[in-house]
Amino acid sequence: MVRVEPFDKYSSDYEDWFEKNHFAYISELNAIRGKLPKGVDGLEVGVGSARFAAPLGIEFGIEPSSRMREIAKHRGIEVVGGVAENLPFANAQFDFILMVTTICFLDDIDIAFREARRVLKKSGNFIIGFVDKNSTLGRLYEKNKRENKFYKVATFYSVDEVIFHLKQAGFEHFNFAQTIFHPLNEIREIEPVKDGYGQGSFIVISSVNP
Repeated sequence: MVRVEPFDKYSSDYEDWFEKNHFAYISELNAIRGKLPKGVDGLEVGVGSARFAAPLGIEFGIEPSSRMREIAKHRGIEVVGGVAENLPFANAQFDFILMVTTICFLDDIDIAFREARRVLKKSGNFIIGFVDKNSTLGRLYEKNKRENKFYKVATFYSVDEVIFHLKQAGFEHFNFAQTIFHPLNEIREIEPVKDGYGQGSFIVISSVNP
């Protein structure tokens, strides 16, 4: 639970990132939007302040930070307190689950992924957006993590590592999108979204609960 503390304490800094990096933020939204199934019930795990759930039309969220929950509620999200490793939902409840930059703050990625599969319907989608630790931005975050309010408690993952953990939990049929091809301070317009991974710093993996 120590990983919750920065989000409670520095919520305004968290919100400021999206304003200062507007084009990067929109690029990430676009990459995620392209993987979301349409017209079905979804849940964002680690919904934060609903910077993704609200514009993507996701109505439900779970979030351990009380301050983040307050902001998410103001953005119209039905959010409950809790953690990814113990989701307070019934089996096979959702058509898709989204995690955005959440995996690096999980206490146990394998338990969290098994929980995601449990609450997903058969053939439901598990969609993960994250910064690839082997990317330009990922290496920068790793190098400077001790000085960062949020990432000093983070564990970064490569694409191959995320795929490994997804397979361990039983997910199949992976496909990928990538964006953020330049350093954040050089982005002056919305970045493109491309299939695959290995070039962009922000990766979206979509998988299926068989």
